[in-house]
Amino acid sequence: MTLITLQEQHIPGATLEQKFETARAWGFDGIELRAQGDLAFEARLPELKRAQRNGVIMPTVCVEMNHFIGAFDDDLRRDAIAQLRSQLTVMAEIGGLGAMTPASYGMFSRRLPPFEPPRSPEGDREVLLEALTTLGVHAASIGVELYLEPLNRYEDHMVNRLRDAASLIEEVGLDSVRIAADTYHMNIEEADPAAALQDAAPYIGHVQASDSNRLEPGAGHVDWALFGATLQSIGYRGTVALESRLSGDAATVLPRVPALLRRYL
Repeated sequence: MTLITLQEQHIPGATLEQKFETARAWGFDGIELRAQGDLAFEARLPELKRAQRNGVIMPTVCVEMNHFIGAFDDDLRRDAIAQLRSQLTVMAEIGGLGAMTPASYGMFSRRLPPFEPPRSPEGDREVLLEALTTLGVHAASIGVELYLEPLNRYEDHMVNRLRDAASLIEEVGLDSVRIAADTYHMNIEEADPAAALQDAAPYIGHVQASDSNRLEPGAGHVDWALFGATLQSIGYRGTVALESRLSGDAATVLPRVPALLRRYL
């Protein structure tokens, strides 16, 4: 069964146990965690272990950092790798599946001035391969996965389509590095999202769901029936995490989402 999870920032509650209770009441199966930099996620380990002991389902974590593995600055790039290495270790310690990251976020777009980044496409690929290999080896050694998330052209200039991520993963050659496919970014970048998912099927390890307008599923025009049928056709058995903004109060709009997605998954 595909687990449908909800990112923790949308759920009221003072503890993860309280958040999990609310998420379950809304129809979700678990929580997708968020991990800030400065080893903040590692500092949460006692809280996370307690939640694990109390039955909270937390299969994945999404980074919430200011810089990423594709940063132009060498020190920032090294720090992003160190942060992700720690986050992967934490996920292993709490029995999770893995952690996801984009190549970068908000650092540069070829669709906005000055249009040409300070590093060549060959340089971009080199630094990403180095980071993905380093993190993939670590992930494999502790039994978790790293998920590379393609972002749309306005948020990142390096990895925009599923095939971009698949190309990097093929060259890395590690089963521990996989793709996090996000329906919002696919809505912008993929001419045929269903075909893109099918083509990248061997590398899909995680899915994030939001609608065409970046609101919760059902608030835009993504074809959720086609989305669900495609995931079924490729035999996807991972988690689907809601990562979106909300069109209204969480308690009003979020309970509609699991029923919508389960209609097709």
